Amino acid sequence: MLAKTFGSAVYGIEAITITIEVNISSGLNYFVVGLPDNAVKESMLRIESALNNSVFQMPRQRIIVNLAPADIRKEGSAYDLTIAIGILSASGQFLSTRLEEYLILGELSLDGGIQPIKGALPIAIQGKRDGFKGLILPKENAREAAIVDNFEVYGVSSLAEVIGFFENTINLERTIVNTREEFGYKVNNYDSDFSDVRGQENIKRALEIAASGGHNVILIGPPGAGKTMLAKRLPTILPPLDLYEALDTTKIHSVAGKLSASDSLMTIRPFRSPHHTISDVALVGGGTNPQPGEISLAHNGVLFLDELPEFKRTVLEVMRQPLEERRVTISRAKSTVNYPASFMLVASMNPCPCGYFNHPEKECICAPGVVQKYLSKISGPLLDRIDLHVEVTPVNFNELASERLSEKSMDIRTRVTNARTIQIARFEDREDVFCNAQMSPNMVRKICKISDSGQALLKQAMEKLGLSARAYDRILKVARTIADLAESEEIKLEHLAEAIHFRSLDREGWAG
Repeated sequence: MLAKTFGSAVYGIEAITITIEVNISSGLNYFVVGLPDNAVKESMLRIESALNNSVFQMPRQRIIVNLAPADIRKEGSAYDLTIAIGILSASGQFLSTRLEEYLILGELSLDGGIQPIKGALPIAIQGKRDGFKGLILPKENAREAAIVDNFEVYGVSSLAEVIGFFENTINLERTIVNTREEFGYKVNNYDSDFSDVRGQENIKRALEIAASGGHNVILIGPPGAGKTMLAKRLPTILPPLDLYEALDTTKIHSVAGKLSASDSLMTIRPFRSPHHTISDVALVGGGTNPQPGEISLAHNGVLFLDELPEFKRTVLEVMRQPLEERRVTISRAKSTVNYPASFMLVASMNPCPCGYFNHPEKECICAPGVVQKYLSKISGPLLDRIDLHVEVTPVNFNELASERLSEKSMDIRTRVTNARTIQIARFEDREDVFCNAQMSPNMVRKICKISDSGQALLKQAMEKLGLSARAYDRILKVARTIADLAESEEIKLEHLAEAIHFRSLDREGWAG
């Protein structure tokens, strides 16, 4: 007897519907065909145990399971439940005319319980596109799948529940999530705030500029100056995620299996802070079964690299292309996977190995030439993609002990959002550019025009401060953002002067 059930395979952040065909005939062997990996082949042992422990029987006959389309590799344990339902239907242990209406996915335990899967959200989106009525999957994944409107989602915890649902002996409770209500309630739900930070007004200003123009930023300063504390609060001043960005971000975290059972929609911008021992694959994504890396998990948010010179040089170099293209492509012999990676890079570093070069009070004990060698660990091409270089100095006791309240993140975010609105209008005819940091050199020449006095100031700064040629475009982009914050149509001298101030590593005495 032949039965068909339907599952789904996730590639990148998109899903493909898989038809599971089960045929039972005389004989004693199990066969799983259609390019299954080891996890799928092992499913027959899990399924046999789950059926026997759930008052069903594994047929002692020849069972052939075909996963179609057969030329696409099937990976993972999410097909356990789909295959088990197909076997029970093909062996006549239950009858239902509704199998073709639902996608069925879940990993089986030996006792018939159902374990969570990865990629529930893209699976639900594709299922609706393909005309299915609904999706049956583990309870832990039900809320993230229920984000999809007008699509029935049922969370189950055992194989018996699924059979009862199809035999109409059990009424499963449909999982319903009000996406807009959920989104509106949690969109500003941050645990930290810029008002927690005492002093450091110059650094707060730099991060406000970075957030307004989408600029990458590096913070240079001694240990304990507050670099990490400031970086962690950057997402709180970025413009709120819109619903499309929230769905896009949630899909990536769903595929990576990073969503908890209580999560349905990611409403706040991600902040990822990998350790400096991270590998190339863990940062950009990939592996035998490709998975999104840290740069994709930071999509629409912030990637924070603490102690930048301590990262392996190869790890930093693989970021160069994603920083430009805002996506990462992972190629294999038989497939290519794309993951989005549009993030703001925030890096921090000590100015030297001992941490006290250029410190106002403590003396640097590093040997001559060590500082330059330490800074040279960061390659020029990577540094070229960082617009703001900000010196962070320690906060004195009076500022730490002050009772004066600092400005709240919400107030800063209002100004940032207004500046972004100006930029969205400016680049409305360009699909690939939506903030000042993404302007090409040609666009910089057209949009960031400065007066003769501005040209003179910039020339003087480059000569006196020893600024490199690569700093020229970066200064103009940052100056344009500062002008947007001031709601000025033209770039004024004060905007240029402030932008020049944020190029520390281009000055003589730093990177040389």
